[in-house]
Amino acid sequence: MDRHAIEKGGAHMNISELFKRRRVARVACLVLTGALLAPAAMQAQRPARSDRSSAVRIQRLEDIEEIGILLTDYGRFLDAHDLKAYSQLFAEDGEWVGGFGRAKGPAAIQALMEKNLGVTSKSKPGSTYHLLTNFVIDVQGNTATAWSRWTFVVTGADNRPAMLYGGHYDDILVRERGHWKFQRRVAANDIPHSDPAEAE
Repeated sequence: MDRHAIEKGGAHMNISELFKRRRVARVACLVLTGALLAPAAMQAQRPARSDRSSAVRIQRLEDIEEIGILLTDYGRFLDAHDLKAYSQLFAEDGEWVGGFGRAKGPAAIQALMEKNLGVTSKSKPGSTYHLLTNFVIDVQGNTATAWSRWTFVVTGADNRPAMLYGGHYDDILVRERGHWKFQRRVAANDIPHSDPAEAE
């Protein structure tokens, strides 16, 4: 056999050309393998990012749910005349602003409510209640804002429910020792209208 050529399939090919083609084939094989493995490598990385993203979304949903319970407990404790539990819904430096005036801190808020609503442990059950609706909650880490409507319902002369006042709340909330609290709650009367600033 001639040392400068080999016979393959009836064709003569220069040895250097054969090595060149083999090198090209090897490079092509490596490129193809890399292209095939790249999506798998990317896929392997995605779950970590997806897991982090899922954890953030789940935390946000849990925060919104807890804040919704906080907003509901506000009316529930107030209607039950449990002013101690009501005051504990506020942060240590939490503030309430409304028709009764304003107060800062749970103890001061409890005292303000007792001054205006009385200090009895219970009022007549079912005689009045707050209807709380239209929660709009925006969570940003350890702080949040909320907007909602409130309707104050009383027992009418015919022993039927009657709306006495209607308004809305503007809230700033904070996560304090792992639980959501009111940082500032402003109660505004819309029907009949009154500006909370008048109470200040």
